[in-house]
Amino acid sequence: MISSLSILGLIIGYFLVLIGIAYFTGQEDSNENFFKANRNSPWYLVAFGMVGASLSGVTFISVPGWIKDSHFSYFQVVIGYLAGYFVVAYVLLPVYYKNNVTSIYEYLNTRLGKNSHKAGAFFFFISRVLGASFRLFLVAIVLQKFIFDSWDIPFEITVILSIVLIWVYTQKGGIKTIVFTDILQTTLMILSVVLSITYINQALDWTFSDFITSTELSQFSNVFITESFLSRNHLFKSFIGGAFVTICMTGLDQDMMQKNLSCRTLKDAQKNMIVFSFILVIVTGLFMLLGALLYIYAEKEGIEIPLMNGSPKTDLLFPEIALNGSLGITVAVTFILGLIAAAYSSADSALTSLTTSFCLDFLGIRKYDKIKQKKIRKKTHIGMSIMLMLVVILFKHILDRNIIDSLLTVAGFTYGPLLGLFAFGIFTPYKIHDRYVWFVVLFSVGLISIIGNIDASTLGGYELGYELLPLNGLITFLGLILIRRKKN
Repeated sequence: MISSLSILGLIIGYFLVLIGIAYFTGQEDSNENFFKANRNSPWYLVAFGMVGASLSGVTFISVPGWIKDSHFSYFQVVIGYLAGYFVVAYVLLPVYYKNNVTSIYEYLNTRLGKNSHKAGAFFFFISRVLGASFRLFLVAIVLQKFIFDSWDIPFEITVILSIVLIWVYTQKGGIKTIVFTDILQTTLMILSVVLSITYINQALDWTFSDFITSTELSQFSNVFITESFLSRNHLFKSFIGGAFVTICMTGLDQDMMQKNLSCRTLKDAQKNMIVFSFILVIVTGLFMLLGALLYIYAEKEGIEIPLMNGSPKTDLLFPEIALNGSLGITVAVTFILGLIAAAYSSADSALTSLTTSFCLDFLGIRKYDKIKQKKIRKKTHIGMSIMLMLVVILFKHILDRNIIDSLLTVAGFTYGPLLGLFAFGIFTPYKIHDRYVWFVVLFSVGLISIIGNIDASTLGGYELGYELLPLNGLITFLGLILIRRKKN
C-alpha cells in the first residue's frame, strides 16, 4: 500500500515536469502561440497526444468500473466513434481550414450570422464546462479519498489546488504547451493500463492468453446487444449514437479541434485524425479488458466496491485495487501517474479552449490592439479557472450516476444544437433569418429534455439513449429550415 505522502510526492514531481515543459513552450507569450501554436504542430505529436485528451479520467476510471453493468457493450459505441472520426476528418476539417478559423464557431458567423455564431459558441461553452468538470470531479474524488481525507483537507481545497496547478502551466503557452504535455500524459495513461493488466494477471497466476480464454472473462463477453431494438444499448442505437457523439464532442468542439487546427496543413490534420482514431479504439479496448480483470480479481480476493455517500461507487474500484491492494508499488505508482495524466490531459486543454472561445466568440478581442488582447486573454484564463472550480465543487453534491453515462447523456442535450447548426451550414445553400436562431435552438433543447424524460412504458418499452443527440440535431436542423430566407 502506497502512503498518502508518497502519492503527494508523485503529484508534485509530475507537475514540476509539466511546468518545465511549459517553460520551454511558453517563452513566446503571444495570442497566436496560445490559440494556434503558430499553426506549426507536427501532426504525429498531435495524434498521439489527443489519445490522452480524449480518454481522460472518465475512461481511465469510469469505463473499467462500468464493465460490471454494461459488460463490453460500450465497444458498440466505440465502433461508432471510429466512424465519426472519419466524418470529422473529411467533412468538417476541410471546412475549418478553408475558412482559416481560430475558433470553429467563427464559421457560423460567416455562414449564418452573428446570432448563430453566439449560439454555437454558447452551447460549446456549456458542453465543455460540464464535460471538463465531470472529468475533474472524477479525479478529485479519488485524490480526496486516497490522499487528502487522511489529512482532513476539504474536497474544495483539493479542487482549488488542482485547477490552480493547471492554470500555472497553461497560462503562457496555451495550445502549444498542451500539444507537448499531452504526449507525456498519453504515455503515462497507456503505461498504467498495460502494467495494471500485467500485474493483476501475475497475481492470478495467469498469462494474458489465459485471461482472454478464461471462463471468468466470458461472463463479461456480451458485446453486441441485438435482442431487442427497444433496449437503450441496442447495437444500432449505440453505433449511431457513438458516431454522432464523436462528430459533436470532437468535430464540433473547440477543445479538440483547436489541436487539429494547430497542424501545418489540412492533410496533416486529416492524417492526425485517422491515426489517432485507430489508436484510441485499441486503447479503449484495453481499458474494458482491465475493467473485467478488476472485477475478476476483486471477487477472488474478496475486495468490496468502495462506498461513496453510503452507496457502492464502481468508479472507485480501480483506485481501491491499485492503491490498497497487494499488487505492489509499481501498479500503485503508475496508477497515480496515469490518473493524474488522465485528468489533466483533458482539463488543461479544456481550460485553454474555453479561454480561446470566450475571447474570440464573446469578447471579440480582435478589435483591440495586441497589448489589450493579451491582457484580456490572461484575465479570461483566470476567470475560466475559477468557474471550473465552482462547477466541480457543485458536482460533489448532485452527481449519483456512473460518470461516463452521465457525460454521454448530457452531450445529447448540449451538443445537439451545434450538430443542427453546422449541418445546416454545410449541407444546405440557404441563409436564415438569424435573429430567430435562439428560438430554434432553445426550443430544440427544451423538446429533447421532455422526450428524454418520457418513461419507457409510455413508448411501448422503448428505452431512449444516445440517439437523443442526433434527434436534437435533427430538430434544430428542421427549425432552421423554417426560418430560412428565400434565395435572392
